[in-house]
Amino acid sequence: MDTRALAMCRSAFAVHMLAKEGIADGALLHAFASVPRERFLGPPPWKMAHWGGYVDVPSSDPAAVYQDALFALQHERQVNNGSPSLHARGLHRLSLRHGDRVCHIGAGSGYYTALIASIVGSRGRVIAVEFDDELAERARDNLKDYPNVDMICGNGHEWPRDVTDAIYVNFAVHRPADPWIERLNVGGRLIFPLGVPDVDGDGGSTGLSSYAGFFLVERQLQGYGVEFLGPVAFVWGEATTGTFESYRTLEAAFRKGGMQSIRALRWKTGPQAEEWYTQPDWGLVSDP
Repeated sequence: MDTRALAMCRSAFAVHMLAKEGIADGALLHAFASVPRERFLGPPPWKMAHWGGYVDVPSSDPAAVYQDALFALQHERQVNNGSPSLHARGLHRLSLRHGDRVCHIGAGSGYYTALIASIVGSRGRVIAVEFDDELAERARDNLKDYPNVDMICGNGHEWPRDVTDAIYVNFAVHRPADPWIERLNVGGRLIFPLGVPDVDGDGGSTGLSSYAGFFLVERQLQGYGVEFLGPVAFVWGEATTGTFESYRTLEAAFRKGGMQSIRALRWKTGPQAEEWYTQPDWGLVSDP
């Protein structure tokens, strides 16, 4: 496929991903249409996630990767370049603006970092954080043509270090990290997957999340508003530490349902009435 035809393929892909989520967002549409996904997947042959595992893509044509499918970054660990339509929804709801300061945590090989960088533009700044050494190095190379991106190999629970306009987290945790909440600017937005780790038959972690949902947090002048955006499946955060008791409590809350009723985050204060999920120092509140 020549350059012109591939550009048309990307443009059609961008239109389809936003239409699938019912989104009208010119900046996001341009980002999907202009960022070359194949660059961030590595050289072919590519592996595409399929029921029960992966299938080898029998083509080296970059057009093959412009579909709403998961492609492996590290197939042995089930680490993928995530679903484009899911991230279209997440990035749209993050309400990124030109000039925003953004922290992308769990950047993988950098594809969605590049979309964020395209949206915030030359006046914006993106800090991309990836825990895995190999993926961080790949992302650093992939993003070398994006001067508004700083690539960090580190623990995403420790970032951002400065006040930030938006934070986008791409691994599941049972609790938001302190910096994600406390270094969010007034009016700033955080999207992260809240969930519990999946376990195998022997009780060990599979490296994936079990119950999980995308949650949008917005810092207000007083307090934090919260909205449940829908169920998701993400890898479990490698540096995440929690107790089995807290996992069981959160799993019970997901089983009970009612996530759509959540309106606010309680943070570092005592429990309130009408909490969907309660821990001593934080909770998700149904009553705003």
